[in-house]
Amino acid sequence: MLDVISDGAAFVPAPDVERWIFETFIDEGSTLENPEHAHLQGARIGVLWTSVPNGKHGRAIVGQAQLCGAGGSDKWAKGKLEQQLTEWFGAIPDFLVTLFAPYADQANDATFCALVEHELSHCGQEKDEFGVPKFTRNGPSYCMRGHDIEEFIGVVRRYGADAAGVRAMIDAAAEGPTIPGADVSFACGNCLR
Repeated sequence: MLDVISDGAAFVPAPDVERWIFETFIDEGSTLENPEHAHLQGARIGVLWTSVPNGKHGRAIVGQAQLCGAGGSDKWAKGKLEQQLTEWFGAIPDFLVTLFAPYADQANDATFCALVEHELSHCGQEKDEFGVPKFTRNGPSYCMRGHDIEEFIGVVRRYGADAAGVRAMIDAAAEGPTIPGADVSFACGNCLR
């Protein structure tokens, strides 16, 4: 990854990683297909490598997913962003995933796959009050998803998993991974470069 951004560019489109993401996690029958990402089968996902360090609350940020095309900014800011996205990807993607190349370069296969799936998990499809996926006349109505849980260890330690609302996460962790690290190596982009 580091050789891709060695020309001094801070952000570099990664169409090979986009293809790998679909071929590995999203496409039906893909190597590590995850049904939780099925709603992304028709999505356009732009992927960028970056060499720019980022952080928040004292923690390094090594990946980020964003919803593209949503309003909110002033017209000039939105116009500049749309122009840049179009120059990078040929069209405005539904989602933009940015990956910190120095981190990815040293991450093992399972860790890199977990990072990518974490970012894909933020890429959601809106649902109505009955839990039915929403659509617009142009296709799925996409949104950003928050984390399934957010809690402090101290609260769980003092009051327990049920009181803190994290029982499902603890049970999932206790079951162990469905994809052990050894099974990931044959599908990881780190191994294929």
